[in-house]
Amino acid sequence: MTVTHGPLAQEQDQHFLSLAADLSRQGMENGSGGPFGCVIVMDGKVVGRGWNQVTSTNDPTAHAEVVAIRDACRTLGRFDLRGATLYASCEPCPMCLASSLWARVDRIVFANTRDEAASIGFDDALLYEQVALPAEARIIPCEHRPSQAALAVFEAWKMKADRIPY
Repeated sequence: MTVTHGPLAQEQDQHFLSLAADLSRQGMENGSGGPFGCVIVMDGKVVGRGWNQVTSTNDPTAHAEVVAIRDACRTLGRFDLRGATLYASCEPCPMCLASSLWARVDRIVFANTRDEAASIGFDDALLYEQVALPAEARIIPCEHRPSQAALAVFEAWKMKADRIPY
C-alpha cells in the first residue's frame, strides 16, 4: 500500500525521488541524454524506470517519464497505470504530463521545477504556450481538413464490438 499523506509519505517520496535522481545522473554521465530520471511505483515497488535517452536513441519522445511509462506497462503487461505514482527528477514537460494522463497514473511527484530546468537550457515555456493556442494560431501550421475516410474509421470504431476502451 502506498502512503500519500503525512511524514511517512514524505519519507517515501524522498526515497523514490532519490532513485529518479540517481537514474538522471547515471543517464547523463553515460551519455544517454539530458539530466532527467523517473521511476513508476505501485504498491511501494518500482515497476518502471527511465532516464532521458533523446540524444542516444535519436528519439525526441524518449524523455525519462515516457521511457519509464513504457517500461512499467511492459512489466505489468497492461497500458493502464491506475494505482501508480510517477516520481520524476523534474517537473514533467507537456508531452510527459500528457503521457502520464493517458497512462492514468494516480499521482505525480517531482523534484526540480520547470523554471530550474529552463535555467540549464531545457525551457518548455513555448510548448505550454502552444498547447493553449487554437490549432490555427500555432507556430507549426495546423490545418483542419475534414475527411470522409477518416470519419468512416471513427464510425467503425464506435460500432466495433470487441474494442478495448482506453
